[in-house]
Formats: sequence, C-alpha cells, structure tokens
Amino acid sequence: MSISPVLLRRASRVAVVSAVTALLAACASAGATGGGIVRMPGGGTRVAEAAPVVTDPAPIVSGTMRRYQIRGRWYQPEDQPNYDQVGLASWYGDQFNGRPTATGERFDMHALTAAHKTLPLPGLVEVTNLANGRRVVLRVNDRGPFVDDRIIDLSRGAAEALDMLNRGVGEVRVRYLGRAPRLGGGTVLQTAEAAPPPAVVAPPVVEDQRYWIEVVAYRDQPQAQAAAGRIGRSARVQAATDNSMFRVLMGPWHDVNAAERARQSVMAEGFGGALLISAR
Repeated sequence: MSISPVLLRRASRVAVVSAVTALLAACASAGATGGGIVRMPGGGTRVAEAAPVVTDPAPIVSGTMRRYQIRGRWYQPEDQPNYDQVGLASWYGDQFNGRPTATGERFDMHALTAAHKTLPLPGLVEVTNLANGRRVVLRVNDRGPFVDDRIIDLSRGAAEALDMLNRGVGEVRVRYLGRAPRLGGGTVLQTAEAAPPPAVVAPPVVEDQRYWIEVVAYRDQPQAQAAAGRIGRSARVQAATDNSMFRVLMGPWHDVNAAERARQSVMAEGFGGALLISAR
C-alpha cells in the first residue's frame, strides 16, 4: 500500500448483548489503541456476535478531512454513511509498525485496523473476505492505499483474521459502520466456518490487465540505476519525458496476486514505498 506515513475511519448500527459490550469496554480501557478480538476473562478469545456499540465516539480528526493530493491525484475525504463497496484489499505490516498514522495513533500491525482514502477518521468498517465469508470490524485510522484497483489497506492482524496473509491481495466487501470509539473497536465477527455472506456482484475482470511495481523514484539517474542493479531480476529504469525523474520499475505481471507477492518481497529488501501500478 502506503506511500507516506500510513494515513486515516465511524459509529455502529447493530445492537450487541451487554456482556460483549462490557468486554469491549474492558479491552479499550486496557489500552488497545487499535482494536482486537474480544478477550475473555481468565485469558483466551472468542468471536463476537455483532459489531461493537459506540457510546463515546472519538472526534473526527479535522486535518484528515481536507482535500489532499498523492502522486498527482486529488482525494476528497467526506462522510459517506451509505458506503458499501466491493474491491481489492491489500495489507501492510513490519515496514510501518510503530509509525504514526494519519490520525496520530501509532500503527500496530497486529491490531485490527485499516487505511482508506476518503472515509472519516477514525471510523469503523465491516470487511468481508468474499473468498471464505470471514468478517471483521476494523478501526480505520490511516489514509491509503494509493493504488487505483484497491479500496482498503489492512493491518497484518486484519489480514490474518480474514485469512489473506498468504495471498497478499484479496477481494472484499467494505461497509462503513460509523465513527470509532476513542480506543479500539476492532472485532472478529465471523470465522470461515460460518455461512458465507450474500452474493455480491464483483467488478468485471479485465483480460489484458497488466501490473507493474514502481520500486522507487529518484531525480538522479545514476542513483536509480544503482537501485535497479541492487534489485536485479526484471528491474529497469524509466526516465520521465523531461528527464526530471527516473523510476525503477519491475514487471509486468498479468496476475495481481503474483505482482503483490513481488511487491512485498522488494519492500522486505528495504524499498518500503514500492507501489503496485495497473495498466493495459
């Protein structure tokens, strides 16, 4: 995902039994800044039956609602009470762990959190893995992912709960629930053993879609060539038309999952800002 310090999500609508509410409150008071699975007294975890009820929502971080530009594209955050979309999700972890998110919270890669381009921050979303029916509620506290074919970026903990760690990218349904509590809010709602969610029409597959990785970009051509040589494989340098910028590219791939695995690999080699780019 992310290209800059990990960036920026709302209130619930489903009632939950008082015992679960109490457990969530206890979890928050213990300092779970990014949410998590419901903790049972005496240890262990359980799957919650409904989204958490938010009685004391955190204020929306005003600075995160300003229009902003990333890589030449403008984004306008806004309240979207009926947000319900199907698209691709990716995940991020080690390279951003401990860094501040767009809301000022520290990114905990094991917590149930996410990044979204335009939803209010902090907020809550329900994410369903369409491949296996797993559902989680995530605290959205960052901005991203800035790749056209992705609608949400998951923490490692969220990807693990949805069983998406090995795939890298997966098709999900994202529903906005409302403002997040002052702390926490992340909950596992449904495991893979539960019945799958209702069928959702997915975007059409583009047969000739190709995927590239922009590993890094420099103003200095020798620096870009040195980086390409360090990476090896299919890395090459592409110059801007006015030679003002030199990009190190890898690819192409026709399979988005293979491209994402390669991106994760090159990020692990120290290129934490590597981007996945789709083209025809």
